[in-house]
Amino acid sequence: MRHTINKCITTMPLIIPKKYKQKLLPETTEIAIKTIKEGFQTELARALNLRRVTAPLFVLSGTGLNDDLNGVEHAVSFQIDAMGGAKAEVVHSLAKWKRAKLGAYDIAPGFGLYTDMNAIRTFEDLDNTHSLYVDQWDWEKTISPKDRNLNYLKETVTKIYDVVRLIEDRIYRQFPHITPVLPEKLTFIHTEELLQQYPDLTPRQREDAAAQEYGAIFLIGIGNELSNGEPHDGRAPDYDDWITPNSDGYTGLNGDLIFWNPVLSSSFELSSMGIRVSPESLREQLDKRCCTERSQLRFHKSLLDGQLPYSIGGGIGQSRLCMFILQKAHIGEVQASIWTPEQIEACKNAGINLL
Repeated sequence: MRHTINKCITTMPLIIPKKYKQKLLPETTEIAIKTIKEGFQTELARALNLRRVTAPLFVLSGTGLNDDLNGVEHAVSFQIDAMGGAKAEVVHSLAKWKRAKLGAYDIAPGFGLYTDMNAIRTFEDLDNTHSLYVDQWDWEKTISPKDRNLNYLKETVTKIYDVVRLIEDRIYRQFPHITPVLPEKLTFIHTEELLQQYPDLTPRQREDAAAQEYGAIFLIGIGNELSNGEPHDGRAPDYDDWITPNSDGYTGLNGDLIFWNPVLSSSFELSSMGIRVSPESLREQLDKRCCTERSQLRFHKSLLDGQLPYSIGGGIGQSRLCMFILQKAHIGEVQASIWTPEQIEACKNAGINLL
């Protein structure tokens, strides 16, 4: 069950804020969405030295290119008649595809790419922030071996956070009644520190507590087991590096960007990102997750053979960014998707206008 603060009434799996009032009409919301999406990708590209590329909606199965997320989710798949029934699958994200593209384009360290990623995740729980349809900016940047450290990760995250605040302020200038809520400073905290601070809370409850206290956090170290023997959250073993020791005395060169959402009175994840696995950390993480057979897949063999560049990358939710900045209660207010009749009715009764 979702942990919520007493400001909101919870109807599983929805959070229904008390006395919710839309700050923009649907027609004006569409204008604001355009402003956010166009502005954010332009400023992100400038901040991280990225160029836009075209990305696939689906990839061939069995290549290892698709993102396995937590390593257990199944992709939407179909057969290709023109290729003798070869199987393709809709991408979950483009975490590994982007790294391969960096190598194919021979992009130098300090520069990278971004793209619009569209996915269908049939396994998602449908609630205020989760949809069957996932849209995000997937980005990837070539780095040098010396940049595989916690300071470089923090510097990159801070640049992304500054872009979010810039767009938040831009919307405020256009719609002054939508006042900014993000703090000037982003707080970095490791999942182990969070566990020690809140040992009796679940991982989601810890995120709620920290996000509410600081307003915006980057939670470092997602995937490896903590001192209680459990990971804070799942991560596939073959894109983010969550096992390498870092300078704060813990492990992990990845994390989640999380805000406090005052509309929902809960934590709100905007982005997952990290420094990607090296050949050494890939071997170690595949072994730890008992899936060393993946080392024979095309992508993994290329990485283990040193044919792919070192990189850092992540995904930033487009609809989630619009939802947060426009202070909406439901992701369906900024994207068109499919919802259960019960959710549609509950949203209608609460004044939540689903597109």
